Order: sequence, then structure tokens, then C-alpha cells
Amino acid sequence: MVTVSEPTPDDLLKLDNQVCFALVTAARNVVAIYRPVLEPLGLTHPQYLVMLALWEQSPRSLGELADELAMEPATLSPLVKRLEAQGRVSRSRRPDDERVLEIALTREGRALRRQALDVPQRIMERVGMDAAQLAALRDSLAPFAGRRPR
Repeated sequence: MVTVSEPTPDDLLKLDNQVCFALVTAARNVVAIYRPVLEPLGLTHPQYLVMLALWEQSPRSLGELADELAMEPATLSPLVKRLEAQGRVSRSRRPDDERVLEIALTREGRALRRQALDVPQRIMERVGMDAAQLAALRDSLAPFAGRRPR
């Protein structure tokens, strides 16, 4: 019978044993996996996330969008401006509250969704996982993402 000993404090302090290192490395690799799939759409990974949120609900205020994407509005604003320059979103002030910047899909932004429908399948092919496996992985990250599993 093989016994497994408890890790020592020194073992726990090794770089390869750090969940933070594994997550940062995985996040960087995920962006690299998406890059060639998103390039034909003219999107960066962060822009893709913005478009995903807007395809679910548009218009949204910049603040609502920032909350949904777990980003600071100051970080999100330049991304939205670039999407506006590409003709994919519009930015306007709410008539009833000029302080609120509303982000809405344009016709081109809505049309881009049809082109993006194959992105998830292409990512599954690139990583060699099916939808159920990716969902399980996503759900296992919930304690680190500040969201409940779906």
C-alpha cells in the first residue's frame, strides 16, 4: 500500500504548487488560444468579451458592462471606444441622466454575432475538450472568479 504524505510548508511554497501561478499561466494561454480564432473577426480577446456581454443585452451602461465583465470602467472605456471606431457599438448619454454613458450594438455589431457563432466550437477543437468538459472547468473556477457555478 502506498501512503501519501502531507505536503510540508516548504512544498506548499513551491511555485509549481501555487494555484495563482497556474491560473495566471492558464489565463495567458487561453488568450493565446483565442487570438487566431478572433483575428479574422477583427477582435481582441477583451473586445470579444465586451461583444459577448452586449450580444446578451444591449444597450447597457458603461458601469453595468464593467460590472458584468469584472473590469474597471476606466479600463473598459478605451476598449469600447475602439469598438465604436470599428462601427460595432455606439456610445451615447442617457437622455434622462447625462452622467450615464450607454453602450449599444450597431447593425454591424449585431451582424458580427453570426460570424462569431463558430468561435466556441473552434476553441473546443483547439483545446481538445467538449462543451461539458469546458463547463466543468469553468464551474471549478467559480471560487476564484467571485461567481457562483451555473
